[in-house]
Amino acid sequence: MSGFSGTTVFSYENRNISQQVQLDLYRHMLRSRLIEEKMLILLRQGKISKWFSGIGQEAIAVGVTMAMQADEYILPMHRNLGVFTTRGIPLPRLFAQWQGKMSGFTKGRDRSFHFGANDYNIVGMISHLGPQLGVADGIALAAKLRNNQEAVAVFTGEGATSEGDFHEALNLASVWDLPVIFCVENNGYGLSTPSSEQYRCEHIADRGAGYGMESHIIEGNNILEVYEKVNAVAQSIRKDPRPVLLEFKTFRRRGHEEASGVAYVPDDLIRAWEEKDPVTNYREFLIAEGILDTDADDHLRASIKKEINEGLAQAFAEDAVTANSANELSDVYAPYRSQAVPAIGSSKELRFVDAVSEALYQAMERYPEMVIMGQDIAEYGGVFKITEGFSDRFGKERVRNTPICESIVLSAAMGLSVKGVKSVVEMQFADFVSSGFNPIVNYLAKVHYRWGQNADVVVRMPCGGGVGAGPFHSQTNEAWFLKTPGLKVVYPAFPADAKGLLTEAIEDPNPVLFFEHKALYRTIRQEVPEAYYSLPLGEAAVLKEGAKAVIITYGAGVHWAMEVLEQESYQEVALIDLRSLQPLDTETIYTWVKRTGKVLVVHEDTSFMGFGAELAALIQENCFEYLDAPVKRVGSLDTPVPFAKNLEKEFLPKERLVNTLDDLLEY
Repeated sequence: MSGFSGTTVFSYENRNISQQVQLDLYRHMLRSRLIEEKMLILLRQGKISKWFSGIGQEAIAVGVTMAMQADEYILPMHRNLGVFTTRGIPLPRLFAQWQGKMSGFTKGRDRSFHFGANDYNIVGMISHLGPQLGVADGIALAAKLRNNQEAVAVFTGEGATSEGDFHEALNLASVWDLPVIFCVENNGYGLSTPSSEQYRCEHIADRGAGYGMESHIIEGNNILEVYEKVNAVAQSIRKDPRPVLLEFKTFRRRGHEEASGVAYVPDDLIRAWEEKDPVTNYREFLIAEGILDTDADDHLRASIKKEINEGLAQAFAEDAVTANSANELSDVYAPYRSQAVPAIGSSKELRFVDAVSEALYQAMERYPEMVIMGQDIAEYGGVFKITEGFSDRFGKERVRNTPICESIVLSAAMGLSVKGVKSVVEMQFADFVSSGFNPIVNYLAKVHYRWGQNADVVVRMPCGGGVGAGPFHSQTNEAWFLKTPGLKVVYPAFPADAKGLLTEAIEDPNPVLFFEHKALYRTIRQEVPEAYYSLPLGEAAVLKEGAKAVIITYGAGVHWAMEVLEQESYQEVALIDLRSLQPLDTETIYTWVKRTGKVLVVHEDTSFMGFGAELAALIQENCFEYLDAPVKRVGSLDTPVPFAKNLEKEFLPKERLVNTLDDLLEY
């Protein structure tokens, strides 16, 4: 049998596909369609809050999923219900997810298809569409490193191909020969904006050439064409890892979401695509071929509708989710009980930069799958030479130079974590993290709270001024991240702390921003234990005791304070090095506030909205009756970091520390 057209608008080619597979393809498409039709009824009845319809696009989700092996990951989008149902997710749980019930995948914390399910090898989207392309890269990288001969399929729409993450993800996958199938559903409109206003190339598949990537155009409503082509591509890239770009021509017959409507779409265009309906055309083909008859079809439809109604009854019967602050807070971070490794054996004097390097080196030995990624970190050793020699010892597969693409590399680190692989991503300078802000604050930070997936990622942040590097290489931007629940933020001031805290950050299965002050790299030396050890996060260090006041600081501020406190007149001033900003050691802070009654918070970040503001608020809320003076803050000027030496000196808070401390003591 081949080349069938019959009364359908497609030429179906089924010579190489068994009848059972052909029937399964139909069953999965029909199941998806009938669920959607039911959801539209429930939406009108106010029983679900929102729906992103994939009616008319079922062949893509079902065909791709059927072509993939069950243990291979798929990363779907809003309109890919067929991925979830074809993978066999129980309908009661799926319906509970859409109703925000506890038995759903996100405990009521996220909606529709914004979830993952590792039991089914599915990772759902976030509303910022681009990062999931990078997550697919990371999953594929893990599979390639393990020689698993696995493919990964990731979906996006033609609208999202205008995002920078699309370019970054395809480029990275091509450079690294990652076995990713990039599935672009070109349905003609990004919400209401037609393709003609989104890009100028004739076909999105044409972009593949720019990445040195194989690409194909597929009739997205022809289920057999989708299945056969994806199956062939998947088989090929399992044996010969490389990315492939697939453009599925299809159409979105309903609104972007139901509230949007389709008034902006010409009626004749909708009618033309209704004639190309993937379900009805394929049904007619199967009946004409004698593979399906109307009685069997009627029985199948009745069976699916019964399953839907029973699943809905179960989901509706479940109580509404109960709000519980303790439960909510406990799920922000992946569970982790620190098993701090004590420092034993001999020590040697190391610079700050060497302590960081040694921590990374020993962690790479301890975790044979761990990957380090960053710009120029392999043969060159990074701009600060922290990974010099690492590629000789661990190989370039694990010490990976990246293109300049912070966003997608951070997303790829998320993908590695999905597969249980630890990673460390080096920002060449902490300032450059702004190009990767979205995956950090919207993916890494939220993923455990949303659906219980941890993000085992450390982001190294060489930061800070005092080195004449100007506005784009000198920021200390910890406050950007301290506002975001789900992230941990560490900021050591000494080599021994840097080593022990970095190894602990790597041990911790949660995302950690690890700040390393550049001015300390080669100016601060200390005896550091030679063996592998770790220090628990969230424990401040009391560097000096005193009864008249306490300085609370971290990073370079510690060394500024130590220099000032060497003077005789400040012998009764205590000094706390926070070391970890999230988690924060409030117990030590409050203890010393109560002992001294006067507090000076010092940090290099600009004063307004810097972390010192939050510390001052916490102290005044919890220790007000113990205070003998207002909490004082010293931070940098509220300007960008200037370049010229005299301007930078004026910008930094060091010179203002003494006057502020004197005012505090005299209050």
